[in-house]
Amino acid sequence: QVQLVESGGGLVQAGGSLRLSCAASGRTFSSYAMAWFRQAPGKEREFVSAISWSGGYTYYADSVKGRFTISRDNAKNTVYLQINNLKPEDTAVYYCAASRNYRVTGERHYDYWGQGTQVTVSS
Repeated sequence: QVQLVESGGGLVQAGGSLRLSCAASGRTFSSYAMAWFRQAPGKEREFVSAISWSGGYTYYADSVKGRFTISRDNAKNTVYLQINNLKPEDTAVYYCAASRNYRVTGERHYDYWGQGTQVTVSS
């Protein structure tokens, strides 16, 4: 069992930056590839980025390449999402998720989910 708790969201002006964190419980964190998803108001949840078990490989949705950076610290059981040059269209609830498989974008591949953290970008 893995429990995930996101933090770091907030209200920020366009052009600003945020770093989201996702803290995982349990001693099996490094056994899971991790990902971030987001859900904007009135839209379906979408894949944002994934990182491999050791952190050596990362993968991004085309819409966030160049502005988002995913990383993880297995010693701290934490995965991060650095978001730069925020845009109003980045406004969403951001979720972290854990999967046994890396670089999978479908929600059905993810076994554990956090409760989400709200990111709101004002123009």
